[in-house]
Parts: sequence; structure tokens; C-alpha cells
Amino acid sequence: MSVSTVTRQESLSRDAPVRYKRVYLWHWPIRAMHWIAAASVLTLIVTGFYIGGPYFMTSGSATDHFLMGRVRFVHFTAAGVLVATAILRTYWLFMGNKFERWRALFPFHVRDWVNMWRVVRAYMFVKPHEAPQYMGHNPIQQLSYTGIYTLALLQAVTGFYLYGLANTGGFFFMLFGWVGPLLGGAQVARFVHHVLVWFWLIFLPVHVYLTIRADVLHKESRVSSIISGERYVRADVDFVDD
Repeated sequence: MSVSTVTRQESLSRDAPVRYKRVYLWHWPIRAMHWIAAASVLTLIVTGFYIGGPYFMTSGSATDHFLMGRVRFVHFTAAGVLVATAILRTYWLFMGNKFERWRALFPFHVRDWVNMWRVVRAYMFVKPHEAPQYMGHNPIQQLSYTGIYTLALLQAVTGFYLYGLANTGGFFFMLFGWVGPLLGGAQVARFVHHVLVWFWLIFLPVHVYLTIRADVLHKESRVSSIISGERYVRADVDFVDD
């Protein structure tokens, strides 16, 4: 027996038993990279603020505890892990399923640009029943994730330049020494590196809120999907990208 496709609002308003289907959405490399990247970013934020302005001090000689040196080591290690994760994510842009590949990171289709405003209105609780439903990322999410990847790239470039200043004859300065003159000097590069952190501090809570909000409103295991890789979606709802 075929199931007719309806809007989510119509589906939720029905009194009939709800039918769900299981969709394996995110493969384990994507899920692993997501959580490793999240841990790396949080570590970078905490240690980066300490490097820029130590928010607690220890007594005694710096040679006794080497606190700043240890914090910088953790910071640089987290940066290396994040870059390694980005390299693997780039590889997976060509190896994953259709929800994980590079075409899922940007609204290439005309339909997605048309749907974008409807998605924005739904986020604002304006005519949410008219919002198109996406199995993977909707157009707003596509632009947001592409933007955050670009932000991470800028952070890495300015960060490795600042790291290279400790040894102007070393590997990192040879690769990223051009960043300082391009931006107008080391202090400007440091300022840009710091300012970009605040975009992360805006993105992260909004990302968590919208994910939990979607899970509560739609009841389709959005949060657990990044752990198990599976989503259980209503079988009678038409998804644009399914």
C-alpha cells in the first residue's frame, strides 16, 4: 500500500498511528569527525583565551610550573587535531553518501534558493507548516556549515602564522609568513585570529539550540543521529532531498 506524501503539519495533525522509517544518514567517519572537531574547537577556545589574557595565575617562578607553555602546547595540539580532521573531512566530501558529499555543503539547486526564505520563516515560527523538509541539511544549514568551514580555515592560517613567529626560519613561518604582510602586521593577524573566535561562540550555542529544537518539535531523532548515524522519520512526510 503506497503512502501519500503530505506536509509535516498535516501529518502531525492526524489521529492515525504514526508510521516511521529508518534512514542511515551519517556514516561513522562523519560522526567521529564531528565529535573530534567539537572537542578540538572547545579546547582551542578555552586555551586561546588564556593565551590572550591569562584568567588565573600561579605563584612562583615560571620555570617551576611552565603553565603558559603547557597551555600553548595543548592549544597547538588541538589545532593540529582539528586540521587533521579537516583533511579527512575533505577526503570524505568525495567518498560519503549524498548527504555527506560536497554538493550537500551548498545550495546548488534553484529549488533550495527558493526554499531558503521559507526555512528562515520556519526558524522564526512564521508559517512553519509551509517549510520544506530536508532529510540532510536544509539551505540555511548548508550555508552555515560552509561558512564555519571557511572560518576554521581563516583561523588555522592566522594561527599557524602566529605560531611561526616563534621561529622565523622554521617550517611554519616559511609556509604562512605571507599572512602578516597581507593583513598589515602581526598585531593585526593576532586581532583577526581573536575576533574570529567570537563567531564560534555565536555559532556553537545556536547550533546546539536549533538541533535540540528540531528534535523536540519534529520528534525525528536529530540529536541522536550524530551518535548512532540513524534518523527515524515520518514515512508520510515528503522530503525534498530524499
